[in-house]
Amino acid sequence: MSMKDSLGVLPEWDLSDLYSDRDSKELACDIENSSKAAKAFEQTYKHKVGALSGTKLAVAIEEFERIDEQLSAILSFAGLVHAGNVSDPEIGRFYQTSQEKVNEISSSLLFFTLEINQIDDANLDELLKTDELVHYHPWLRDVRAMRPYQLDDKLEELLHEKSMSGRTAWVRLFDQTIAEMRFPFRGRKMTETEILNLFSDPETEVRKEAAECFGRVLGENAKTFALITNTLAKDKEIENRWRGFARPISARNLSNFVEDEVVDALIEAVRSAYPRLSHRYYTLKAKWFGSEQLDYWDRNAPLPHSDNRIIAWDDAKKIIINAYGEFSPRLATVGQRFFDNAWIDAPVRPGKASGAFAHPTVPSAHPYLLLNYQGKVRDVMTLAHELGHGVHQVLAAEQGHLMADTPLTLAETASVFGEMLTFKSMLKTTRSQTERFAMIAGKVEDMLNTVVRQTAFCEFEKQVHAERKIGEITPDRIGDIWLSGQEKSLGPALKFSPVYKNYWMYIPHFVHSPFYVYAYAFGDCLVNSLYSVYESADSHFVDKYLHLLSAGGTLRHKELLAPFNLNAADPDFWSKGLGVIEGFIDELEKLDL
Repeated sequence: MSMKDSLGVLPEWDLSDLYSDRDSKELACDIENSSKAAKAFEQTYKHKVGALSGTKLAVAIEEFERIDEQLSAILSFAGLVHAGNVSDPEIGRFYQTSQEKVNEISSSLLFFTLEINQIDDANLDELLKTDELVHYHPWLRDVRAMRPYQLDDKLEELLHEKSMSGRTAWVRLFDQTIAEMRFPFRGRKMTETEILNLFSDPETEVRKEAAECFGRVLGENAKTFALITNTLAKDKEIENRWRGFARPISARNLSNFVEDEVVDALIEAVRSAYPRLSHRYYTLKAKWFGSEQLDYWDRNAPLPHSDNRIIAWDDAKKIIINAYGEFSPRLATVGQRFFDNAWIDAPVRPGKASGAFAHPTVPSAHPYLLLNYQGKVRDVMTLAHELGHGVHQVLAAEQGHLMADTPLTLAETASVFGEMLTFKSMLKTTRSQTERFAMIAGKVEDMLNTVVRQTAFCEFEKQVHAERKIGEITPDRIGDIWLSGQEKSLGPALKFSPVYKNYWMYIPHFVHSPFYVYAYAFGDCLVNSLYSVYESADSHFVDKYLHLLSAGGTLRHKELLAPFNLNAADPDFWSKGLGVIEGFIDELEKLDL
C-alpha cells in the first residue's frame, strides 16, 4: 500500500469563507470600500481623538475595529493562498500586492492609536467611566503599553509605510528561498518537509544521508540566509534604539505583556535544568542505541522498539476528538467543526509552506489549520497541537476583533494542553510496557524540543543580535554561535558534523517573529503546571480552563492563572513545569527496556 493510500483522504481547505478566489469581485470591492472608509475615518477623527467624550470614543473604536477587521480578512486570505503555494510567482505577486494595498489603506488609520496614547492617564480614567467605553478597556490598556516607546507621529507613519520595502520584503525572500530549495536524495529532489520527515526514519543510513544532505544544501545558500539575518537584526537594532528598548528581547516581551524578569527567570530555569533534562535523556538514548554518544541525525531517531505504524487521517481525527471529549464535550464539539468543514489543509505538496500553523483569520469568519500530515505519531500530536490553537481562536473570537488575539506566551496554552490530552489518552490504551516506554520517550523528546531547544534558540538569537550591534556577522560566525548553543543545551551525548553549523538557517521564527521561540517553553511549562492542577481533580477546572481560552486578549497572564493558584512570577512555577519532564525521564529510567 502506498503512503497516500495508507493515510486515507487528506482534507484541503476551502478559503471561500473569506473570498472565492484572487480575482473575486468581493475582494476588489472590499479593498475599495476599506480604502474609502479609512480615509473617511481619518477625515472625521484625525487631531480630534483627545477631545472625544467617552461615548464618542467608543463609537470611533467600533468603526476602527470594523475597518481593521475587513483589512485583516484581506490579509488573511492573501497569506493563506500564499502558504498553499509559496513558490508560485503569480501567487507571490498577489500576496505582495495585497500587503502593499492594505499597508497603504491602514496608513490612514495609524493616527488613531497614536492619538489615543497622547491622552493623559487622568483623562482616560474619566472617559472609562462611560459604559460604552469600558468594553474596550483591555484593548486601550494594551495599546497604551507601547506608549513609553512611541515615536513622533510622522516617524511612526514612515516606519509603517517603509515596512513593505523593508522587513516584509526580507521575510518574503526567506519564505521563497526555503520553499524553492530542493534536497537531492536517492534520485529524488525533495522539499524541506519531505527531507525533514526522513530525520525520524527507522534506518540509520537514511537519517544520516538526509541530515547531511539537508545541511549541505543549506550551506550552499548561506550567503543569502546570512544577509537576511544581518539585515533584519540591524533593522531591529535601529528601531529598538529609536524607541528606547533596553534589550532586543524587550519589544517581544512587551508585545506578549510579560515582564522582562519573568522571561529571564524562565530562561535561567531551563538553562539550569539542561543537565537534568536533555543531557540526561540523550545519555540514556545513546545507551539504548548501544553507544556513549549519538550522532545528531539520531537525536530524533525512533527507538528500537518504537511504534512506527502509519496512522490514517480518520484514525488521527478520532483519537484527538475522543481525547478532547473526555476532557470537555464542548472542546470536542468546537474541534469537530474543523473536520466537518474545509478548515484544514493537510497534504504535503511541492511549494506548500513547511511545518504547521493555525491562523485565526477574523472573528466574522473562522480559523484555518495548515499541516503537512504524513501519518506518524508525531504528526498526530502536531494535529492535536494546531487543533488546540484553532479551538482557542474560535472561543476567543467572542471578544471581537480587537480583543480576540492572545499574547504568544498564552497562545501556546491550548495547543500544548491539547497535545497533553491526546498523549495521555493514547497512553491509556497502550497494551504493554514496551509501548508505554516508546510513548513516554516520544513525549519526552517532544517536550525537550519544545522547552530546551526553543530556549537554546532564544539564547542563539540574543547572541546574534548582540554581536550584530557591533557589526555584520559572517555566515561562519553565525554557525559557530549556533553550534555552541546546541552543544550546551543538548549535552555531551550528542556529536555533530561540520554541516550542522548550517541548521540555524531554516528556523523560520528567527525571521518571521524575533524572540517568538521562548513562548513555546513558556507555554509548555505553563501547561505542565496547569495539567498538574487538573490531575488533582479540581471539579471546577474545566469551566475555569474554558474561561481562560474564551478570555482571548482581555486578561493578562497573572489574572488568567490566578484561579488555578499559579503565578508565573514565582520561580517555583517554572521548577514545577520542568519537574513534569524530569518525572517522565525518571519513569523511563525505571522501565529501561
